[in-house]
Amino acid sequence: MTHSIESLTYRSRFVDTLPADPRDDNRTRMVTGAVYSRVAPTPVSAPKLLALVPEVCALLDLDPEPTPELAEVLAGNRIISGMKPYAACYGGHQFGNWASQLGDGRAINLGEVENSRGERWEVQLKGAGPTPYSRRADGRAVLRSSLRELVCSEAMHHLGVPTTRALSLVLTGDGVERDMFYDGNPEVEPGAITCRVAPSFVRFGHFEIHASRDDRATLEKLFRYTVSTLYPQFEGLSLPEQVARLFDEVAERTATMVTHWMRVGFVHGVMNTDNMSILGLTIDYGPYGWLDVFDPGWTPNTTDAQGKRYRFGNQPRIAQWNLAQLGNALTFLVDDVAPLQNTIDQWPALFAKKHHTMMLRKLGLSPLDDAASTQDDIALIDALMEALTSAEVDPTIFYRALAKARVEDPSTPWAHHRATIEHAFYSAGSSHPLDNELVRGRFEAWLRRYSARVQREGVAAQDRAARMNKENPVYIPRNYIAQQVIDRVAKGDVAALEELLAVIRRPYEEQPGREAFAEKRPDWARQKAGCSMLSCSS
Repeated sequence: MTHSIESLTYRSRFVDTLPADPRDDNRTRMVTGAVYSRVAPTPVSAPKLLALVPEVCALLDLDPEPTPELAEVLAGNRIISGMKPYAACYGGHQFGNWASQLGDGRAINLGEVENSRGERWEVQLKGAGPTPYSRRADGRAVLRSSLRELVCSEAMHHLGVPTTRALSLVLTGDGVERDMFYDGNPEVEPGAITCRVAPSFVRFGHFEIHASRDDRATLEKLFRYTVSTLYPQFEGLSLPEQVARLFDEVAERTATMVTHWMRVGFVHGVMNTDNMSILGLTIDYGPYGWLDVFDPGWTPNTTDAQGKRYRFGNQPRIAQWNLAQLGNALTFLVDDVAPLQNTIDQWPALFAKKHHTMMLRKLGLSPLDDAASTQDDIALIDALMEALTSAEVDPTIFYRALAKARVEDPSTPWAHHRATIEHAFYSAGSSHPLDNELVRGRFEAWLRRYSARVQREGVAAQDRAARMNKENPVYIPRNYIAQQVIDRVAKGDVAALEELLAVIRRPYEEQPGREAFAEKRPDWARQKAGCSMLSCSS
């Protein structure tokens, strides 16, 4: 049974349980001894509901029929009885440096919705106006970043990647000034608000800020709230045991999340500790990107272009570093830090095992038991990475094509293999990369090696293809495609967004008539703003 937005069941455990900012004014300030500040969204002039995601409506038991009343709530113009809006206080390490207090500078939590199954979902507006944590910003968001967040969070869910969700996208009717590339050329862009949904938006930075202030009392209250609401399986244990077990679980979930990022070619772009979820969910879709070309050194974030801290291949290392910062914060609650250190020390091995299994599954293979076979498989994967980086190759297209290769038959000629995979390569001029002797040699040698491994496992061609096609999507929300949709929506073509959302609901299925959504990045998009790299500006 579905309900209107007014008749949903609202809860407020975060607000009712944790210490609040004693001030209720909305001036930018340092907030101490508190986990949140009460703040209401700032109304907008002309809210227009552009998108309402039916699957997320179902999570909330919300009637998916758009109404003017629903648009008012999702724009922040109306607060429903039972909602207790707030902005959270947290800190974080940004690009490796401690940034002190950050907080929800443009996100406002409306409250929790409890559905008919007893699940509780936090509902949050992003771009709903200033909060005490906005610093010098206006608390608003623009259409391009809001649409990108809606599309990517829903794409990630359907790809099987742990993520926050997006309920809606609302145009505000107000312009927002942004300097997209921080080059002194600001422009007024359409304002928009995304409604995000998750079991919790608690981040690593929630714990860091109180540890940095030596505020053990507030830190412990936050930790106990986290256990009771998000990790109730650890209730009844002593505090040191809870800290160790929870940290272990967060490390495990983070490893799983990043493994999925690597599987689908996703680059978060801004893995600051304030953008790391305590539930191991992908959170805060800013200057993210997808690998149009397999390049472990690529970052989609223009702010990260120099150091490339958050490049694709470095995401596992940064995840461990971020976990270490969370562990440092939790040491304020325990005397014995050895369990926390052990979790950090063991994390690379944990991730490596998950990543190894994932890569084999992308190839339609299963791990073999003996150590020698494991080393052979590692060498097989390493050789594939070397081949993929020897030319410009679209990895999404490559893996789907590889599923069709006749590798089960050792007599299959190179000409067949080439014809199967060559459309995954970017060609410059009249020559194809596989005409290059070095590139051809690497792929030809690797395919022989892969063929032998497939034959050793004895997996049938049909089964291997089915396995691979469950792990390797046809469709991802490539930056250039998202930008095309943004441009069309800005001109009033909402159907473009509806079609993209429909495509990403079935990312592993071939969808006749929608081949354009699975094409390589065109040359015109290589350097076009929004189609390759992006800034943190939103």
